[in-house]
Amino acid sequence: MKVIASSLRKGNMVELDGRLYVVLTAENIHPGKGVPVTQLDMRRLSDGVKSSQRYKTTDQVERAHVEDRQYQFLYQDGDGFHFMNMENYDQIAVPEDIVGDQAAYLQPEMKVRLSMHDVTPVAIELPQRVTLEVTETEPTTKGQTASSSYKPAVLSNGVRTTVPPHIAPGARIVVSTEDGSYVERAKD
Repeated sequence: MKVIASSLRKGNMVELDGRLYVVLTAENIHPGKGVPVTQLDMRRLSDGVKSSQRYKTTDQVERAHVEDRQYQFLYQDGDGFHFMNMENYDQIAVPEDIVGDQAAYLQPEMKVRLSMHDVTPVAIELPQRVTLEVTETEPTTKGQTASSSYKPAVLSNGVRTTVPPHIAPGARIVVSTEDGSYVERAKD
């Protein structure tokens, strides 16, 4: 589907020379004199190479058709991460480079959104928050009552984060999957 270059935004997928790219930044530039242009910074999905392209704002660009579908995480092995389509129970293996750093937050039966181009997975979106257990943390120092004082902790998935002083090993906490930061104590 062809769209004008000025309508592209961060996260859109475009197809150039038969290859898929994800838009990292899109900036419309209107110089005092001359033709307005759109500056796109993109990353090629096949090998991760970054590139910059400049188009007139009215130029046509081929936008890739990407469909988001809900999948359930099953397991990980040498072939990658295995997910099951929630509608027809088909299974798909997603390569490790697509999952990336988010792999630490995947839990069995977790529901995720996979962006698919034809039958190829190109991106994954995890839930914003996940509940994990604190496996180790420093003991609280007496008199450490400042609300902004956090202490380092290691979670059950091996990720290091900082937690408030009242959190002890064995406590279940909610963390953000975006950056691994502490959100709140789990309600369960």
